[in-house]
Amino acid sequence: MESAEEFLSTGQKFQLGFLETEKPHPKTVNLSELANTDVSKAIRALVAVDCEALHKLKEHVNEILELRDSIQATWKSGGRVFLCGCGATGRLSLMLECLYREQNPQSEKVISFMAGGDVALVHSLEGFEDFPEFGERHLRQLGFAEQDLLLAVTEGGETPYVIGAAEAAAKVSRSSPYFLYCNHDSVLREHVERSRRVIDNKNIKKINLCVGPMALTGSTRMQASTVLQLAIGFALLTDFSAEKINYWIENLRQYLIENAEVFLPPFIKCESSEYQAGRYIFYHVHDYPISVFTDTTERAPTFSLTPFSHKGAERLLKMQPSLCYICLPGTKTSEDAWHNLLRRSPRALNWHDIDSRTKSSYLHAFDFSLEAIKFRNWLTNNKEHSNFEILRGKDTLLWRLQDKEMSILWPQDSFSLFEHTLLKMFLNIHSTLIMGILGRYERNLMTWVYPTNGKLIDRATRYVQALLKEEGIIIPYQKIVEKLFDVKKTISGNESIVLATFAAFIR
Repeated sequence: MESAEEFLSTGQKFQLGFLETEKPHPKTVNLSELANTDVSKAIRALVAVDCEALHKLKEHVNEILELRDSIQATWKSGGRVFLCGCGATGRLSLMLECLYREQNPQSEKVISFMAGGDVALVHSLEGFEDFPEFGERHLRQLGFAEQDLLLAVTEGGETPYVIGAAEAAAKVSRSSPYFLYCNHDSVLREHVERSRRVIDNKNIKKINLCVGPMALTGSTRMQASTVLQLAIGFALLTDFSAEKINYWIENLRQYLIENAEVFLPPFIKCESSEYQAGRYIFYHVHDYPISVFTDTTERAPTFSLTPFSHKGAERLLKMQPSLCYICLPGTKTSEDAWHNLLRRSPRALNWHDIDSRTKSSYLHAFDFSLEAIKFRNWLTNNKEHSNFEILRGKDTLLWRLQDKEMSILWPQDSFSLFEHTLLKMFLNIHSTLIMGILGRYERNLMTWVYPTNGKLIDRATRYVQALLKEEGIIIPYQKIVEKLFDVKKTISGNESIVLATFAAFIR
C-alpha cells in the first residue's frame, strides 16, 4: 500500500481485529514485564499457551488421517502435492517440503511455494500476499496440473495470495484442494468476503484448526503455525495411527513443560545481553537448519529488525546490520548453503515486471555458507560476534553459546517432525522473550511490527488505537491510518511506527 487513501479505499478488506488470531491472549497480558523481571515465569506463560494449542489439535486427528488419505491417493495416481502459504505459513510449507526431501532424497512429489518465492524465506516482499492473482500465477508457473493436490495454508483464513491459489487449484485439478486455517468459520463468513467464497466452495476441502489468540498478539508464527505444521506434517511424513498421533502430541506437550523452563533462561539472558552491549550473534547451525533459519528471519518483520542482507541489497545495507546472522558449517558456497537449507535448489519467481528482488541473481546473492563470516566482518567493521551453536548430538538437542551449554535427550523413537517442532517452539519462546527484554513489544502487543502489507497496516493501526484508548483518547480508525502513513515517511529504520504514531497523537 503506497498511501493511506489506497489502504482505506479497500474498505474493510484488511481490517481483521475481530479474528481470534488477532486478539490479545489473556494469559500473557503482562508478557513484556515478565520478560524483564521473571524470565522463568514468562516462559511458563508462553508454554501454557503452546500446551493449550497442542491440546486443541487432538480434536482434529481424524481430519489429519483424511488428509493423509488424499495425499496418498494423489501419489498413487501419479500426482504431486503442492504446499502454499504466506509469511509464517509459507516458511512452514518450505520446511515441510525440506523434511519430506530428507526422507525421500530423490523424490519430486512435494513442491512448496510462498508469496514472493523462496527469497521471502529471508525477508518479505512488500504487499505480495495482498494479491490473489499472484497466488494463482505462482501456482501455474510451477506447473500445477489436473492430477496434483494443493494444500493451501493460511493461519488467518483470509490471506488473498493463498485464497487465489486455492481457487485456481479447484478449477485445475481433479482433486479438491485443502484449505487449512485457524479462525472460526462463522466469523470469517460474516466479515471477510474472500474467506466466505472459500468456505462456501464445495470444491475446496476445509480443515479449521482454531486454537484461539496467539501468545504475542497477532504473532501467528507461534501457536497457529505450530498446529498447522504438525497437522500437515503428520499427514505428509508419517503413517501413524490416530492413537500414535495423539501419543506424540502429548509427548511434545510433556517435553515442552519439562524442559523449556530449565533449558531456555541462560540463552535468553546471554543473547539479549550481547545485543544490549552492541554486539552480534552468529548462529552456527550444524543441524535443523530450516527451523533455526525460520525463527531468525521471522524476527525482522515481527519486531522491526533489519533483515539479513547481502552486498547487492542496497536498501538493506543502508540500515543497521541485522542483530544476528546464520552460517551453515560444512557449506562453502551460496548454492551449497541453499541446498543444505532446502534440500533442493532455491526457486526464484523472476517476475521482473513486479519486483526486481524476485530475480534469481538477487536470491543467490544471499550467502549462508562459511563465506558469510567474511561478509559479516565486512558489514559490521569487524565487530564482535558470539557463536551460537545448535546441533543434534548423540540422541540429544544441544545448544552452546559462550560458556552456556545445555542439552536434552530425545525420545528413543524420536523422528524429524517431532524434533523440528519442539525446536521451533523453543526458538519462538527464546526469541520472543529476547525481544521483550529489548523492549520490542508492550505487554503482549506487537508494537514494533512493521506494516509491509494490508494486514500489518491494520495491526499497527489497531495497536495505536489500543494505546490511545488506555490514555482515554478515542481517535477514529481512519485518522490513525492517515497519521500512520505520515509517520512512516519520517521515522528511521530503528523506530517503532506504532509508538511514533501514538506519540504524534499525544503531542
